[in-house]
Amino acid sequence: MATFLDIIAAGPLLTIQDGGRPAARRYGVPPGGAMDRFALAAANRLAGNQPDAPALELTAGGVQIRFGAPVLIGLAGADLQADLDDAPLAPWRSAIVPAGGVLRLRGRRGDWGGRVYLAIGGALAAEWAIGSAGTCLASGFGGYQGRALRAGDRIAVHPRSFTAADGMRWWPVGRRPAYCAQPRLRVLPGPQYDMLPEAWELLLQTTFQVDQAASRQGYRLAGASLPSHHHSLPSFGVAPGAIQLPPDGRPILLLADSQTTGGYPVIATVIGADLPLAAQLLPGDRLAFTATDLVTAHAALAEQAAWLAAGPEDDESGELLAQAGAIG
Repeated sequence: MATFLDIIAAGPLLTIQDGGRPAARRYGVPPGGAMDRFALAAANRLAGNQPDAPALELTAGGVQIRFGAPVLIGLAGADLQADLDDAPLAPWRSAIVPAGGVLRLRGRRGDWGGRVYLAIGGALAAEWAIGSAGTCLASGFGGYQGRALRAGDRIAVHPRSFTAADGMRWWPVGRRPAYCAQPRLRVLPGPQYDMLPEAWELLLQTTFQVDQAASRQGYRLAGASLPSHHHSLPSFGVAPGAIQLPPDGRPILLLADSQTTGGYPVIATVIGADLPLAAQLLPGDRLAFTATDLVTAHAALAEQAAWLAAGPEDDESGELLAQAGAIG
């Protein structure tokens, strides 16, 4: 039987996201989906769903959601000071929400984290388009009416059955990406790095700050003006993780909703395993880059895939959940 989620407050950006539309890039459609794919998959595993199932992506906090019936939820990603009916709720765990229960996420606790994923055990009703239920904000399709959620919206849910034990699971710290303040993201050389060797070197030596001009499409980075290429290039394919260098020399890190082609030089690409770290940045946060190689990039991604395959752990004693709450 269907129930509902009522959005009381939506915060800066609340959308329905899933595994995205990577196969649709050939048609010029942004890949979309969750900014932090690892946290999405972990939240879904905690709720007993498929890893890429539709869930809610909450940005920066300021969110309140009321549940119409008992449901099992999974929460993963940043610690945005969540509480369930005024009782603290640590991220990276499952929980059972009673009928009428209210989940609040107030805002960042500590010095890192911008996004958390809320998965509901069962099926979250969403509008599917081009093979995904993720919200494409630029084109206005998918998710909920193709837009960000706002106060007063009601989302249908078809919950699955669960037991009390399902609400006592958590995701071990050792099987998560190395989230932290001021992450150092590993990069591979981009297709134009040899055209701009000085820009590549300066990129690796500079600490950048995420500009206020940041969105799901990408982050403009402040901190140094890199030597840039002032001649036009033929457009070519780009993907999340690409670091473009426009004529003003201020790098742009492309993310989930990035365009599929571009004409700015791409001097570097963040490896896939480190994109979750980038996804947890907010305007004003700092980051740096370090060079790596393709073997390391493949190994890091395979390691994360193994973590997700292993899944969450049961917490029969409550000690692990206490540790999870302490770590955030």
